[in-house]
Amino acid sequence: MVRIARGMRGMLVALAACGTVALAGAARADELTGTLRKIHDDGVVVLGVREASIPFSYFDGKRTVGYSQTIALQIVDEIRKTLNMPQLRIHEVTVTSSNRTPMLMNNQIDLECGSTTHTVERENVAAFSNSFFQYAVRMIARRNSGITDFADLAGKPVVTTAGTSDERLLRRLNTDKQLNMRITSVRDHQEAFSALKEGRAAAFVMDEPIVYGFKATDPHPDDFIVTGTPLGYEVYACMFRKGDEPFRDLVNRVIARLQTSGDAERLYRQWFTQPIPPLGINLNFPLSDANRALFAHPNDRALD
Repeated sequence: MVRIARGMRGMLVALAACGTVALAGAARADELTGTLRKIHDDGVVVLGVREASIPFSYFDGKRTVGYSQTIALQIVDEIRKTLNMPQLRIHEVTVTSSNRTPMLMNNQIDLECGSTTHTVERENVAAFSNSFFQYAVRMIARRNSGITDFADLAGKPVVTTAGTSDERLLRRLNTDKQLNMRITSVRDHQEAFSALKEGRAAAFVMDEPIVYGFKATDPHPDDFIVTGTPLGYEVYACMFRKGDEPFRDLVNRVIARLQTSGDAERLYRQWFTQPIPPLGINLNFPLSDANRALFAHPNDRALD
């Protein structure tokens, strides 16, 4: 009887402990707010992804891959740990430069880590993480076109992607310098590069790593040149809803850890200096001093 009583006491202690853990877990769930609460209640995190932002976020024929996509997936892993939801599902939604912000504000996506520029103007409608890439805004043109800088585009048709900070910079240059460029803004990067290839535009103005990506993955890369005095310098960051400090802290914690541990530099080498899927093309885009400094001192400041 003594042994049975001890066994019963042990069972009761164990059950009480389980109950305490369950109550603690429920209390933590009740304390969640914003995006983390939404993800917890839905059982899914919705990622905004890009189709052709090589090598940041793009479809390789099987799945979404890229430098930014890898960062996004590490953030999802941190969400799983924070919410104690190892089976948390991921739902990917393809976004464009034009619709990514409205989709975020309408709760159609929870997080977007693609090739979105963090600008002061955009802070009015969305929040941004620590920057994960700094770059220049330049252009790609045909090598035999004779175009070497933006003054050479005077009176010519030029294409860029709608809804980007590059479009704003290009239109400002056109007005300030009275270049009379015939600017067309299209839905996505692939459409813009196609306009250049098909002769409907003399140049495609965009973020330097994006145009290097198109050049490297084209069947005839030597037909193109990336050129032009930079229109400006900008940074990419993950984008999420405003006023959500717990989610901001989580995202920034992941990015800062990647950068200060050396993992970000290794990730950079994987996507910018080594063959990437699906064709095994190497962008040969070495790490800049600006990005190396960014990795050493993580921050969430816009450059403009």
